[in-house]
Amino acid sequence: MDALDSLKLAPFHLDGEALAWVKSTRDKLSIEDKVRQLYCPMGIYDDLENARALAALKPGGIFRLTGPDVEAAWQATRIAVESSEIPMLVAGDLEGGAYCLPYNTVALNQIGVAACNDPALSESIATVIAEEALAMGYNWSFTPVLDINVKFRSAIVGTRSYGSNVETIIREAAIHIKTLQSHGIATTAKHWPGEGYDDRDQHLVTTVNPLSYEDWEASFGRIYRTMINSGVMSVMSAHIALPSWVKQRYPNAGREAFRPGSVNKLLNVDLLRDELKFNGLVVSDATPMGGLSSWAEKEEYAPDVIQNGCDMYLFGHPNALDISLILKGLRSGRLTEARVEEAVTRVLGLKAALGLHKKSTTDMLAPLERVREKLRTPKSLAVAARAVKQSITLVKDIKPTLPLSVEKHRRILIISEGVTRVTPSAQSRSLETLENELRRRGFELRYVEPAMLMTPAPLPTSDDTDLVLYLLAQESEYTVGNIDIDWKKLHGGILQGMTRYWNHIPTVMISFGHMYYLYDAPFCPTYINAYTWLPDVQLAVVRKLMGEEPFEGVSPVDAFCGQEAAHY
Repeated sequence: MDALDSLKLAPFHLDGEALAWVKSTRDKLSIEDKVRQLYCPMGIYDDLENARALAALKPGGIFRLTGPDVEAAWQATRIAVESSEIPMLVAGDLEGGAYCLPYNTVALNQIGVAACNDPALSESIATVIAEEALAMGYNWSFTPVLDINVKFRSAIVGTRSYGSNVETIIREAAIHIKTLQSHGIATTAKHWPGEGYDDRDQHLVTTVNPLSYEDWEASFGRIYRTMINSGVMSVMSAHIALPSWVKQRYPNAGREAFRPGSVNKLLNVDLLRDELKFNGLVVSDATPMGGLSSWAEKEEYAPDVIQNGCDMYLFGHPNALDISLILKGLRSGRLTEARVEEAVTRVLGLKAALGLHKKSTTDMLAPLERVREKLRTPKSLAVAARAVKQSITLVKDIKPTLPLSVEKHRRILIISEGVTRVTPSAQSRSLETLENELRRRGFELRYVEPAMLMTPAPLPTSDDTDLVLYLLAQESEYTVGNIDIDWKKLHGGILQGMTRYWNHIPTVMISFGHMYYLYDAPFCPTYINAYTWLPDVQLAVVRKLMGEEPFEGVSPVDAFCGQEAAHY
């Protein structure tokens, strides 16, 4: 089928007027400008000079990684929108949690949403995300994450996924897609062909989906087919190999069986388009990632991303070089004009499906005063607060230790490494909200001092400590390898690192992120998963610790990590 004719079908559903706009716009472009439409650079922070430089590249879209100041973010996005002759796709990772836009209502991450176990509330959360992102000019979200939480050591799937149950993933992802797209924001199913069975991070290495094709079809295949039927407009092809599919066709494929999805025609065309019947736009995952750069030189992979089935190339370093390498591949024949034509037709088709060709600059990004009115409204904040209350999960309390009281637990030793800042542009984050609330209620707090890392210090005893409170706050993060407990660092020394306190001092461990710390602390008697560090989450945790609210969350994963011992 001709690429233009395919835009009449799902998920584009273009009418005659929109098709005419796509054709006339496409046909006026030079081959170089068509290639530029396939490029989506990253707008780093809110540097206006950087925003102007990116706009001058004439890309088809821009990925906005904004800072905490709403005015600066608005100005940088406005430059991108105003400078583009062809309407711009403005993309972001609208995942919630650590990836929240810092000036918007801070919504739960995907794992927290799943823990609420409430489809109506999931829709309300997605509505908040959609309305506020749209106000800030976003029209393309690189969500939902469809990866399956299987390898609990994974630092990159964890809190970004909807958990380990296929049915839950399908339910939550379908709600997210329907809600965002009904608001005019295209969604993106990721990370094709499916992550979660490899505990490594594709930011660092080409990861491998090890499933047989039959098992893949029963899990990821079923998830992606459902999302395609739900109308998802784009799929992100990641630096993940699926050797079982390749070996079905080429049993002696050797190294080629492990070719990353982002440059793998067998996965993007034969499987995704021909087998699963996906007709939308395919975007690569970020091309500087180790999962791609470890496979081939940039001069080779840059044109291969487009030639092997991706319609859009997600940012590189430096940006102008990546465009030049794609053009070089076009001149050498590594990339064909026919493939460029097909890809640019889909890019323009996505813009038309979102109605961007009919929108003015003000339609795409309203004046700042009007934008501010749509952010952090009382209604949105109420939804976020309700979700926080409902998500927090009591995994175990076997002694029991809860509820806490000042009379029994007044002297608390806090053991924590603080909150990791996941994105460089994010605001500084801390657990001060929880700590201040405990103090306000009359508890006395002391901490494991950094000096203990170098010099021995007395271990806590029941004579000086009524409660040991572990506060862990590591959400899924790029390039960290694995997430686990570094006991030596956490306790402040070698001797301390080998010592456990819960047999003689009441102990509670709370994770405001990664859900699997019981693997390293299986006999910890009281363990809570709160999924994200948000201040409202911290306050809700205190209320639940005190017995003022019940724990309502339903764990979307096996927090015991398959270890029978962790139940005791």
